[in-house]
Amino acid sequence: MVFGASAYGLWGLLPLYFVALVPAGAWEIVSLRVIFALGLCLVLLAVFGQFGRFLAAFTQPKALGLFLLSGVLIGCNWLLYTIATTTGHTLEASLGYFINPIVAIALGVLVLREKLRPLQWGAVGLGLAAVVVMSVFYGQVPWLSLGLAFSFGLYGLTKSMLRGSWPALVSLTMETLAIMPPAALIIAGLARGDQLTLTGHGTTHTLLLAASGVVTVVPLLLFGLAAARLPLSTVGMLQYIAPILQFLLAVLYLHEAMPLERWLGFGIVWAAVVLLVVDAYGRGRAQRRRARGA
Repeated sequence: MVFGASAYGLWGLLPLYFVALVPAGAWEIVSLRVIFALGLCLVLLAVFGQFGRFLAAFTQPKALGLFLLSGVLIGCNWLLYTIATTTGHTLEASLGYFINPIVAIALGVLVLREKLRPLQWGAVGLGLAAVVVMSVFYGQVPWLSLGLAFSFGLYGLTKSMLRGSWPALVSLTMETLAIMPPAALIIAGLARGDQLTLTGHGTTHTLLLAASGVVTVVPLLLFGLAAARLPLSTVGMLQYIAPILQFLLAVLYLHEAMPLERWLGFGIVWAAVVLLVVDAYGRGRAQRRRARGA
């Protein structure tokens, strides 16, 4: 439980880290995050003896294609999240991750032809209602929130298509390797245009940017430890720690506006989340009863 809570807690506190990276822009932050994370992953593969699994991925064309797709999706997700948290839209990032489980369920129905339970149908309906309410009151669709939810939902769907058990560290290495070339080109372009902040803004700023690899890899390793020890239903409930922390940071620390219509939209989403938690809890209890009776 500690590993899982720590992983989601660190993800929930990421806005503080990204705000501290200003004046670096989102493109620079994400590109450096990819490069430094890849470097750290390669070192850890050797330390944990997983280099063989990493090399094995190159012998499986389908796995390579899926890793490429998941790399692009997680790269888009990182970019949208960084844009949100560095431009005063952390609340939209929080909303995106509250919506994400609903989007994941909808994708399961549309792509995998999964059947929904009644409470899941209710959650999907409330999620759609929340988007409509916010769109009407704000005069525009919450694109950042939906972009985050769908990019991560599609990322999860892509990961589920990978055959075989790929360690989290191997997966992250393959994904960052897939998007490293465009990341390197972006950094080169910023440097050529004298827009790169990695150097010239003090040692602290440089070290903070260099730490993006650690910031990326450590929560993932903690999540891997939690996933191996906890029931899936428990991990599913822990995921809400991240958007809750993001919401609290946005309102209490970053002082983002929270008018009545935004409270209404979030309230509808939270009601959907409650339905999902109740559904997951009930399903987990039923599975445990069946296991005891077997």
